[in-house]
Amino acid sequence: MTSPLFEELELRGLTLPNRIIVAPMCQYSGANGSPTDWHLIHLGQLAQSGAGLLIFEATAVEPRGRITHGCLGLYDDKTEADMANLVRVCKQFGNTPLAIQLGHAGRKASANPPQNGGKPLSEDEEPWETIAPSDIPFGNEWPRPISMTRDIMDEVTHAHTETVKRCERLGFDAIELHGAHGYLVSSFLSPIANRREDEYGGTITNRMRYPLELFTKMRDAWPDKKPMGVRFNGTDWDDEGLTTDDAITFGNALKDVGCDFFDISGGGNSMARPKVGPGYQAHLAKAVKHATNIPTMAVGMIRDPRLAEKLITDGSCDMIALARGLLYEPRWPWRAAFELGADVFYPEPYKRANPMLWPEAFSHQEGKEQSAQDWEIGAAPHIVVPKN
Repeated sequence: MTSPLFEELELRGLTLPNRIIVAPMCQYSGANGSPTDWHLIHLGQLAQSGAGLLIFEATAVEPRGRITHGCLGLYDDKTEADMANLVRVCKQFGNTPLAIQLGHAGRKASANPPQNGGKPLSEDEEPWETIAPSDIPFGNEWPRPISMTRDIMDEVTHAHTETVKRCERLGFDAIELHGAHGYLVSSFLSPIANRREDEYGGTITNRMRYPLELFTKMRDAWPDKKPMGVRFNGTDWDDEGLTTDDAITFGNALKDVGCDFFDISGGGNSMARPKVGPGYQAHLAKAVKHATNIPTMAVGMIRDPRLAEKLITDGSCDMIALARGLLYEPRWPWRAAFELGADVFYPEPYKRANPMLWPEAFSHQEGKEQSAQDWEIGAAPHIVVPKN
């Protein structure tokens, strides 16, 4: 019987071979918005991992939307041409549908990467202006952003739709709009960052107005057969921030304008941090999924294949997104398939890596590796023989 984690999932005209998602992971290794050889190695191996969907890292729709100088962008012919080679290689040698996360860093843009402290760029580090729903800095050390006028909102919407068209030319299979972690869309949704007094601020109905306008324009620019989803916070982890009820309201509104999947995370609009542990955000995904009936992914320290399967089985989510777990173990879907008794994609040159094909190396009856005490070193070098 097939493991629920390895069942197919239909998203519009796209069929995911399983429910394992490679979450978008900022690498801070780009050059003027373009991917580098690092991305070729990083994403190339993940395209061969056997996952159901690979989401490219947060990619800015305009230069001022980058978090750092090293972030990817897709906003001109140069960045599109450089991205095209990366997509080509992943498609040629992988067997995983490719998605991309599009976003705008808003008031958290113009920063150093985490490995350099993550603080705002200084005057001698070539900073750029930041924009936000309100002119409230992210923190005491952060610059005051420009409060977005109607013209700026239209500019940002246009940038998103133009990037959507570039994604179609490049052959991406799906798009995820980044609406979490305190970046631009997330800051509109959160009362911590959005203090506007016009029709785009105040109640959740008003705070989600611009994100919905933006998504609708993006959806209109994307082929009808291809799915488009949104990552958004299930909570800000802050009593003054976005609540799970707000998230459900936003999710139902997204459903009405053609959103195909949700990726539920949390935090980033303030310095508030939750207590973390395996699956610590899964309850947020469950709440949104059950209230909207939209395919939803959970993310957050889900490294145990049996925990992943349990979350699918008990209805907490429809997909599992892994980030750091896949950096540590890029072939995690292979291990999960072996442990759960499922089939998964192996590239032809790697097929002999499947433990089920190793002669006498595993106990097939038990479906697990024999323990160390079941083996002894043979007389000849490099030869091991099983006891008994």
